[in-house]
Amino acid sequence: MRQGVRLGVDVGSVRVGVARSDPSGLLATPVETVRRGRGDVERIAAIVAEHEVIEVVVGLPTSLSGRESHAAGAAREFAAVLADRLAPIPIRLFDERLTTVTAQQRLRSSGVKAKNQRSVIDQAAAVELLQAALESERATGRPPGSSLEPPGGSGGGKASGGAG
Repeated sequence: MRQGVRLGVDVGSVRVGVARSDPSGLLATPVETVRRGRGDVERIAAIVAEHEVIEVVVGLPTSLSGRESHAAGAAREFAAVLADRLAPIPIRLFDERLTTVTAQQRLRSSGVKAKNQRSVIDQAAAVELLQAALESERATGRPPGSSLEPPGGSGGGKASGGAG
């Protein structure tokens, strides 16, 4: 397992959930919810700098069949902007199937009422996403998901590498 803090980013249409790992890459914890729109990428860049992040994992929403939804296109676009802003820090896309559902179930089982979940659900989903990515790396010995090259790089903003 590589050493260093990773950031998990769950991109929504209104909010972006952010989670971070500990330096050993064992445990994901919530950081904050960033409002989408002007300044969102800069806020995430500040979090990356503050926590000395070595890699950012962006959730890629897919259906149960594995097909990418409309939201996946938006997540890819957001990841490409992040890649450009954060270079040379690697950005990885990771299948986030069911992370929000799992996060909602965990919040409910821990006693958080549905009306109070809105403020933390994005962070909880980012935690689920990042924890799954960390466990994938531990299980395979390879970085999770697929790499995203910055738009100005040789990859043209396209994902490469194996699926997670």
